[in-house]
Amino acid sequence: MAPQRIVIENCAVATVDARDTEYASGHLVIAGDRIESVGAGRAPGDLDGVVRRIDATGHLLTPGLVNTHHHFYQWITRGLATDHNLFDWLVALYPTWARIDEDMVHAAAQGSLAMMARGGVTLAMDHHYVYPRGCGDLTGAIVRAARETGVRFTLARGSMDRGESDGGLPPDFAVESIDGALAATEAAIDEHHDDSFGAMTQVAVAPCSPFSVTTELLRQGAELARRKGVRLHTHGSETVEEEKFCHELFGMGPTDYFESTGWLGEDVWMAHCVHMNDSDIAAFARTGTGVAHCPSSNARLAAGIARVPDMLAAGIPVGLGVDGTASNESGELHTELRNALLVNRLGPHRERALTARQALRLGTYGGARVLGRAGQTGSLEPGKLADLVLWRLDTLAHASIADPVAALVLGAAAPVTASFVGGRQIVADGRLLHADEDAIARSTREQAQRLARIAGRA
Repeated sequence: MAPQRIVIENCAVATVDARDTEYASGHLVIAGDRIESVGAGRAPGDLDGVVRRIDATGHLLTPGLVNTHHHFYQWITRGLATDHNLFDWLVALYPTWARIDEDMVHAAAQGSLAMMARGGVTLAMDHHYVYPRGCGDLTGAIVRAARETGVRFTLARGSMDRGESDGGLPPDFAVESIDGALAATEAAIDEHHDDSFGAMTQVAVAPCSPFSVTTELLRQGAELARRKGVRLHTHGSETVEEEKFCHELFGMGPTDYFESTGWLGEDVWMAHCVHMNDSDIAAFARTGTGVAHCPSSNARLAAGIARVPDMLAAGIPVGLGVDGTASNESGELHTELRNALLVNRLGPHRERALTARQALRLGTYGGARVLGRAGQTGSLEPGKLADLVLWRLDTLAHASIADPVAALVLGAAAPVTASFVGGRQIVADGRLLHADEDAIARSTREQAQRLARIAGRA
């Protein structure tokens, strides 16, 4: 029996394959949850099992966007501490974040995922590291929200065990014990991680950062991840303050410190990596360690400009990240395509820093590579998962731009006409198909107000 097929045709196609193959007018055939074929012109008219043909005239078809770094819970603390650097921002917000509970986190995860999905994200991740005592099942709440939205998902189960009394930034009542964090992380892996092709949920081990985690938790976290066969994620080299902290506490910079604890390798990716010298970049390239580049958040917190062109030239895997919406209030990844290009052109490489097509690759294949899923998604190729997006480019905002990739990356945010995850459509005409956006908006507002009251901000 032939699989059910969906045909998309008459659109520009950017495959983001190894050769950056593009078609000015092309087609793609979905068979079940996979891409069956992609090519120039219209699809064959005699295909069996076609249940739907989409005339995508005026559109660009791309792989779905991949978000490699986020903190979903921050959706309900947007717009606070808007003029702070990272350390001051964290100190200002940790007391509020330490009062989150299961209902708040579920609502915040729904809001974060909904905003990303309606903006073209098909594979998302959440680095959640705040687990107050008695807060309920936060991990389950996040995974449930991803399932409800229909987005493919990686949960980076985070942790913190270095509180204020030990020289860290978070308040003591917001951190876990080493044994408690490791046990909860292993339980999350056992319950939620799926290593099969096309998995909807995967789990990574993710102690938060050098200034909120002890060396022993980093070491044992790396050992746990490799014993369980999952990936590792943390923050690294984000600010000059972090660089100073690592030198004062450990006698070395962040990259050397991470290497000493087992935290460089092909199974590791780190968020930000703004303050990297040549030696740091060489170490990441030598070990295959990946980077989640978060240009909007880095600008919001005045962290600096990551050396993305140098990382790419060295062969480092680089993807894009929204980061938490308390430091990137838009919560959308497609804006990061544009911001990655523009911000990096302010650096020493100027106009040669990144092209529009490199920016698109960062947001698709680059992200899939960072999350360890480049063999399954991130490009439009036969046999890969049908994770893809149709962007409308024939309206006032884009119609006069001849190059569709330039229109997508440099133009205004393009409307998403259709988004598919594993061949299942999750967005139609910019609206979620399997979740109620208005109900999510109400829930996030209510939970944000409840958190403000509990934290004494209302």
